[in-house]
Amino acid sequence: MVRFNQAALLLSSALLVADVLPVGAVRTIIPKTSFDSQSNFDADWNYLYPWGSDHNGGARMTKDNVKFSGGTLTLTANKVSGQKPATHGGQQIAINYLSGAIHAKEHFNVSKGGGYDFSAELKATTTKGTWPAFWLTAVQGWPPEIDMAEWKGSGKISFNTFNTSSIVTAKDVNYPSPGNFHSIKVETRDLNGKDVQAKFYMDGNLITTQVGAGYFGKPMYLIINLQMEGSSGSPGPSGSTEFQVRNLEVLSYNP
Repeated sequence: MVRFNQAALLLSSALLVADVLPVGAVRTIIPKTSFDSQSNFDADWNYLYPWGSDHNGGARMTKDNVKFSGGTLTLTANKVSGQKPATHGGQQIAINYLSGAIHAKEHFNVSKGGGYDFSAELKATTTKGTWPAFWLTAVQGWPPEIDMAEWKGSGKISFNTFNTSSIVTAKDVNYPSPGNFHSIKVETRDLNGKDVQAKFYMDGNLITTQVGAGYFGKPMYLIINLQMEGSSGSPGPSGSTEFQVRNLEVLSYNP
């Protein structure tokens, strides 16, 4: 999830479309109660990343670092030593933390005239070396990837859509009061039977509108994780770090 300042080039004209296609009846895919109990969690979520415990930062994910109580999910990163390194993109990455990640059991692909609403309240740190994220990524290949909310230790929140590794629409804005919960909502919609439009909201305000080229019909994972170091810088904090999520809901408008 590396940020680039390039626009999506030829896709910019797609943003001139006033309205996306009409959507179908609403269905709840993940209810707001999924963090209320172990049985509710197990109905909708799996632990770790879809591919395992490691990714592109200095934290290794474990089930023990994922907790939920009273409807709130808490991912905790703890400083450790003696872990074998991770490997990503042919490079070894030192593992300095154990942390938490979950991914939805459902795959999300925008159908003709349809789409999804992804919404949640999140409390995320902006401390250097911390890298929490709420994101979608391709089940097969890469991209697609939509970073619905990402924090990389800069005091800002990032909203990104990857069309290639170098053609990325990215929007960074100041993230107020990291100690408080903030509402995030992303609406993905079929734009033209080929591309997918994503509208990003924070605290009820539209922040940016982006387009995923060729995203239509491609299944995506929904992931929540607290990665560390990597793109957020190093060294990370010496103590524990938390990332909390509540009132998460996914609605489908697919026919």
